Amino acid sequence: MKTQTPFRPYNPDQLLLLPPDMTHWLPQDHLVYFIRDVVGQMDLSAVYASYDGSKGGYPAYHPEMMVALLVYAYCVGVPSSRKIERATYELIPFRVLTADQHPDHDTISEFRRRHLEALAALFVQVLRLCQRAGLVKLGHVSLDGTKVRANASKHKAMSYARMEKSVVELEAEVKRLIEEAEATDEVEDGQYGKGRRGDELPEELRFKQGRLSRIKEAKAILEREAREQAQQERFDQEKKRQDQEASGDRRGRPPKAPSEKPDGKAQYNFTDPESRIMKDGATKSFEQSYNCQAAVDGHCQVIVATRVSQEANDKGELKPVVERLKTNLEGTKPGRMTTDSGYFSEENVTYLAQEQIDGYVATGRIKHGDKPLPAPRGRIPKDASLKERMGRKLRTIKGRAIYAKRKEISEPVFGQIKQVRGFRQFLLRGLRKVSAEWDLICLGHNLLKLFRSALRPATA
Repeated sequence: MKTQTPFRPYNPDQLLLLPPDMTHWLPQDHLVYFIRDVVGQMDLSAVYASYDGSKGGYPAYHPEMMVALLVYAYCVGVPSSRKIERATYELIPFRVLTADQHPDHDTISEFRRRHLEALAALFVQVLRLCQRAGLVKLGHVSLDGTKVRANASKHKAMSYARMEKSVVELEAEVKRLIEEAEATDEVEDGQYGKGRRGDELPEELRFKQGRLSRIKEAKAILEREAREQAQQERFDQEKKRQDQEASGDRRGRPPKAPSEKPDGKAQYNFTDPESRIMKDGATKSFEQSYNCQAAVDGHCQVIVATRVSQEANDKGELKPVVERLKTNLEGTKPGRMTTDSGYFSEENVTYLAQEQIDGYVATGRIKHGDKPLPAPRGRIPKDASLKERMGRKLRTIKGRAIYAKRKEISEPVFGQIKQVRGFRQFLLRGLRKVSAEWDLICLGHNLLKLFRSALRPATA
């Protein structure tokens, strides 16, 4: 329909008369250009080292482009290789970043798998860029953990007690099927058709034999882990006994000898055997998960150390995270560290004191709405335990003020990662791979902090 109103020309099939300049497609201060500049400063020698050019064939995509593509994808919450491939066609930032190249999802997935450890190591490079930009002060570091779902269903898990029962049932069923097959082989030999010998295993038997084999393997793994745990417990008990004898303290009954047989409730997941059933603190549901740790600097919420473990409890995570923090920042240690009650143990408190880190480790939980205990008065009793001393320290006016900052330092980081960027489940499987993927997620978090700070590190 024609009208008298003039409109701008609209010709969807019109060819461009001049080649487009892709740098004009996005604002100059867009995250894509920042990621491209930062990756250009990174040491990618570990990635380049795997290319020798001796095999010939069609040239590979440029490693710098592939690294920038993956880093940007994790920054904006698009870690799926299929979604990344689609984005290189449909989303302008991805097209600009790849210079209008479109690696398929197999290529993206294989590049990530092949260079996973080298990509994870970039976390330290980004962290040091943040440090050079003044975003890391280490005056107050808060340590916290969150449960991230594994790429596995809890319905694919089986308890040790169920394994024992299933092995007996399946062995009996396999024996019955074999006897049945042997009894009918001669009779049915002529009924199998051309190209068939007549002695092939029935499909039901092959399935049950395969299932029996997998359950036996899982059972053996749980038994090996139980033996190793029992050995460690015996070592700890002997050390404790020797310490008691040396100090003259022989109170209490001797500990019960640890059992080398797995607990009947011990679980094994057939999809990701290294994941564990854990309780999610937010939903209170039990999921197949990993325990992901992040030590966060209080100045700008930059993550300074990471760790992933199979333990649902956080007590054993403090020392490894602090040691990794020292490695990441070349021996530098935080002046102060706060953690919730999940990290409390006398060993952890002693370790922080030995490292000359001013620790504020909660000794117990306070229910919502309950009034905190009043500030202590008078001198600390000489016979006070480490737990009692830490409790008094946290109840002082200074201790309350310092510990109150914990929630505003570490907890928002997990909210940004899980809610804003949508990372609630790992793509990869196995402890080594998910640890590297967690480093990529935390690397993206730190890059966004650096980008939004409007600060830029000096080039080397």
